[in-house]
Amino acid sequence: MGVFTFEEESHSTVPPAKLYKALVTDSDTVIPKAVEAIQSVEIVEGSRGVGTVKKLTFIEGGKTCHVLHKIEAIDEGNLAYNYSLVGGDPFPETVDKISFETKLAPGPNGGSVGKIIAKYHTKGDAKPSEEELAAGKAKGEALFKAVEAFVLANPDY
Repeated sequence: MGVFTFEEESHSTVPPAKLYKALVTDSDTVIPKAVEAIQSVEIVEGSRGVGTVKKLTFIEGGKTCHVLHKIEAIDEGNLAYNYSLVGGDPFPETVDKISFETKLAPGPNGGSVGKIIAKYHTKGDAKPSEEELAAGKAKGEALFKAVEAFVLANPDY
């Protein structure tokens, strides 16, 4: 098994605590409102804490798909959240799981800096393709920006 690690950073004008609340604490209700393609978020195992598995159902290319999202760590005090994508349709055949370590920190002018470390845990000697990496990065950034836009459009949130 190989592990391929990539780091990304996103910036927002939304304060870290408010963005964390939307992205993590209230994600089950906020994300389907913020991202049109996401139809639902449902708990399939657990009770919202570490070890909980969620099923995110979405529309991609006119087809209903889903991914399974497992919560690995929650640290509200440090605005950190770790999770893994552990399966779904579509899910790369060469990947066992994709783990994400996320943290929000104060940014310029009262905003936020979101830092993410993605780890692709592959089967055998497989390596994620450039297309898989680019698609994953684009989806992550789109989700971050959609939730940011939701919070900005709903100032009383």
